[in-house]
Amino acid sequence: MRLGINLGYWGAGMDGDNLAVAQEADRLGYDVCWAAEAYGSDAPTVLSWVAAKTERIDVGSAIMQIPARQPTMTAMTAATLDSLSGGRFRLGLGVSGPQVSEGWYGVKFDKPLARTREYVEIVRKAMTRERLSYQGEHWTLPLPDGPGKPLKLTVHPTRPHIPLYIAAIGPKNLEQTGEIADGALLIFPAAEHLEETALRHLRAGREKAGLTMEGFDVHPTLPIALGDDIDALADMFRPYTALYVGGMGSRKQNFYNQLAQRMGYEKAAAEVQDKYLSGDKAGAAAAVPRQLIDQTALLGSVDRIADRMQAYAAAGVTTLTLSPAGFTLDERIAALRAGVEALERAGLAS
Repeated sequence: MRLGINLGYWGAGMDGDNLAVAQEADRLGYDVCWAAEAYGSDAPTVLSWVAAKTERIDVGSAIMQIPARQPTMTAMTAATLDSLSGGRFRLGLGVSGPQVSEGWYGVKFDKPLARTREYVEIVRKAMTRERLSYQGEHWTLPLPDGPGKPLKLTVHPTRPHIPLYIAAIGPKNLEQTGEIADGALLIFPAAEHLEETALRHLRAGREKAGLTMEGFDVHPTLPIALGDDIDALADMFRPYTALYVGGMGSRKQNFYNQLAQRMGYEKAAAEVQDKYLSGDKAGAAAAVPRQLIDQTALLGSVDRIADRMQAYAAAGVTTLTLSPAGFTLDERIAALRAGVEALERAGLAS
């Protein structure tokens, strides 16, 4: 099992530390460094900066939002980043959510599966550097009866195939991801529930495409924090978990809340959402079950984290991306090093 690191959003007050963390991950042999975007920092700019300041580690978008860019612009960006980084870019895509898609980008959040499929088809076709023509429900290239003509990408990516990942949570999205992508970016993954909440759907998609899970990157992200007091460590992540389970999306359309329900936390998920949407964020954080946090994060000693890593590897995870927690740079670096040590103690280091 390989290790990755997720820097989250740039501009959250730890930007200098984030670069230092990425550089230490590069030195320690981490496989990939991801950056996120929502409605603040964009991922490609951050990744170009990180790639320029590192030597070996891959850089990936987790995620570039589909409603933010035309698919051909995404292909241009991916090819450029791969070229500039010397073949170290990974393209992670996702539809975001209805609030961001419609509120920030002015793009209707409708038919997300069909939109994602067309988007991936156009991106892949553009990066073959053949002249691009496409006719779909959401995109038509070139536009008919106008001056447009089929064009081809002029930038040469370093690699003939840039790995393409999709952030997926729901069963139908997971199945399509298995069918059309090279890997799946998962969030709030519990090793105990991974088969039922993700793997069986990804496997169904691979089978639909006539493929196996061989070579497919099952790639969850988990926070990691070192310490002896598990309750105190879990408390660090209560606001983060409450934000996603309670506040990401609307009451009817919150993918993370639905995931918590599928893991057996129906009552708690409803309470967290009720409190969060009513403005009681502290109450929502307090209502998050400690077990939910412990199942979806790596908390405690190196040995305890190693045991959890073994559980994830046994469940089918191929790359485990860590979000190192800490109030100081030294604490985050210590968490990074603990990740490598735990992987070695678990007997999972390649």
